[in-house]
Amino acid sequence: MDTRVELAVEKYKNGYNCAQAIACTYCDLFDMDEREMFCMTEALGHGMGNMEGTCGAVSGACVLAGLKGSTGNLEKPESKAKSYALSKAIMSGFKEKNQSVTCGVLKGVGTKVVLCSCPDCVRDAAILVEKILLEKEFVEN
Repeated sequence: MDTRVELAVEKYKNGYNCAQAIACTYCDLFDMDEREMFCMTEALGHGMGNMEGTCGAVSGACVLAGLKGSTGNLEKPESKAKSYALSKAIMSGFKEKNQSVTCGVLKGVGTKVVLCSCPDCVRDAAILVEKILLEKEFVEN
C-alpha cells in the first residue's frame, strides 16, 4: 500500500473535519463505507463537537484502532484490551511528537502558542495510523 498521509491532509483541506479526514482516508481498509464513516465521525471534529477537547485527528485514528482491534463479538466482548492498546499507542505517539492531544492546546487557545496546525495534526495522525494500525514503515521528511 502506498502512503495515504497526504490524501488525508487533502480531505481536510477540502472540507472534511480532522476526524473525518483520518477515518475516511483509511475506512476502506477496514471494510467501512466512506459515507457512513463520514457521518459517524462528523461530531468528533475540532476537539469533539468544536469544544477543543481531544484532537479530532487523534479521535479519528482511535475509531480506526477500534475497527482493527475489536472482534465485534457482541456476546463476549473481550477484545477491548487490544483496541485500548492500539489507541494508547496512537495517542502516546501523537503526544510525544506534539506535546499534547488536546485540540485547544495544540491550536494555542489561551496561550497564543500553536504547537501543531490542524493540517499537521491530520498528517501526524495519518502517519501513526500507517505505522501502528497498518504496520507500514516509511521515512518521515
